[in-house]
Amino acid sequence: MHGWIWTQTNDAHNEVVALRRAEDGGLEETGRFATGGAGDGVVHLTSQGSVTRSGDGRWLLIANAASDDVSVLAITAEGLEAGKMTPTGGSAPKSVAESDGLVYVLNQGSSTVAGFRLMAGDLEPIEGSARPLSAERADAAQVGFTPDGRALVITERGTDSIVTFPVTMDGMLGEQKVHPSSGPTPYGFTFANGALVVTEAFRAGKGEAAASSYAVMGDAVVPVTRSVGNGRSEICWAVPSKDGRFVFTTNFADGAVSRYAVAADGSLTLEDAAAGITIDGRPGLRDEDLSDDGRFLYAIDADQGAVAGWAVEADGRLTSIGSWVGLPTTIAGLAAS
Repeated sequence: MHGWIWTQTNDAHNEVVALRRAEDGGLEETGRFATGGAGDGVVHLTSQGSVTRSGDGRWLLIANAASDDVSVLAITAEGLEAGKMTPTGGSAPKSVAESDGLVYVLNQGSSTVAGFRLMAGDLEPIEGSARPLSAERADAAQVGFTPDGRALVITERGTDSIVTFPVTMDGMLGEQKVHPSSGPTPYGFTFANGALVVTEAFRAGKGEAAASSYAVMGDAVVPVTRSVGNGRSEICWAVPSKDGRFVFTTNFADGAVSRYAVAADGSLTLEDAAAGITIDGRPGLRDEDLSDDGRFLYAIDADQGAVAGWAVEADGRLTSIGSWVGLPTTIAGLAAS
């Protein structure tokens, strides 16, 4: 059974690059599909979740950072079909989250989030859903739903905060709550074993990367394990293993993927700071995702214009399966099936 990897070029004529995944995890580019929008052309788009697959597997949502809209493309057996673009009502959209047809977009430039309904490949704005973040210059990195869809989570690098909103039955957001991050520069996050795991770039300090775990109860965020360092640099993205026992994080500044273990109580332990490596010390690793079957982990190696891949063993160990080049260095976002 094959799968797919998708990433966006993030250039002025924004496109989604589709790579077909073979049974052994190898990739082959099969086409590039116009989003209809414009990327900002900047290397290293400051986001996580600029390319998102809907939970039902039918749609791909792409944030067009320069044209201030989101494109929806249909996922087909042979690739992608052009869809519609919808303005986000803010500036510089860079992260998209979806839960059971409810979509929220993070507008990084205007420090807002806005809600939509995904209806047959079209995004229908939810009137009155737009909300400001905690500060005008929040420099937010990612928006995401809790696993039950009842709260929205946003990481703010500019304020060192984790912001939450309760999500009501009609898709609107309740009162904002601001929680201090355990460490500075909270960036990407994911959920594993019921815990919220957040990466901390520590102002890009060399060797200072860390991750923390939190218990999320409604829209309350309570620290469980604070700032577990991995000795690497500029940790930014996080993805869980299929069974939720591990979280893999990419360290942009030094080419490493770290593996953290997540216990049943949400506590976090570093198991391997360099579970996967491109070239040790070489920058470039960014957005990542796991194949649907949990067998393969892929990450953008942006500075090389490549996607790197690893096989995932049952105990969380990673084995390199290669790197596939020929992509622009402006690539951003990665979703896998």
